Amino acid sequence: MGSRECMVRQIDLVRATPAEMDAFIRTVDIDRDFRSFADLFRRLGHTLVVVSDGLDRTIRTVLDRNDINVPYFANHLQWRGDDRWRLTFPHAKSDCAALSGNCKCSFAEGRPSELNILVGDGRSDFCLAGRADLVLAKSSLLKHCRNTGLPHIAFENFSEATKLLAGWLEERGTVVRDQSARAVETK
Repeated sequence: MGSRECMVRQIDLVRATPAEMDAFIRTVDIDRDFRSFADLFRRLGHTLVVVSDGLDRTIRTVLDRNDINVPYFANHLQWRGDDRWRLTFPHAKSDCAALSGNCKCSFAEGRPSELNILVGDGRSDFCLAGRADLVLAKSSLLKHCRNTGLPHIAFENFSEATKLLAGWLEERGTVVRDQSARAVETK
C-alpha cells in the first residue's frame, strides 16, 4: 500500500471541525533553521519549492506562521462539512513508482537546465533521489540512498543542511552561476 491509500484511510477516520483541525495544525512546528535554508536560496537567486506528500492545509499554515513565502505542492485536505474531511491528490500520477499522493518525480521532469537538489526524509523521495543532482538525506531516505548506492549527503537538521548546501554550491562555483537551481524540500 502506498501513502495515497494509507492517507485516505487515515483522513476518513478524522473527526474534527475546521476550528479543531486548525488548532491541531497550529501545534506543528517547523525546523527553526528552515528559514535560513530558504534565505540561502533566495540570496543566491535560486528557487526553493516545497513538494510534500503531506497536507496543503498544514504546510500553508506552518509557512505562513513562520513568514516563509515559498511555493508548495501537496495533497489537498478538503472540508466536507461538520467534522468530516476528504483528501484529494492534485499532483498524483497513476504510474507513480512510490504510490504517493504527490508524485515528486514529475517535478523533476522537463527541467534539463536546472540544478535539482532534493532535501528529503521519506519513502516518497526514493524515486526523485535517483534523478537529483544533490540529495541531502535523513531517516528512511538516508537508509535508501545507502542501500542502493545513490550519492547523497547525510544531514540531521536544516542548520546542518544549510552549511552542507552552501559548501556544495561553492564547490560548483561557476556552474551554479550559469544555471538556475531548484531545491525540492520534502516532508
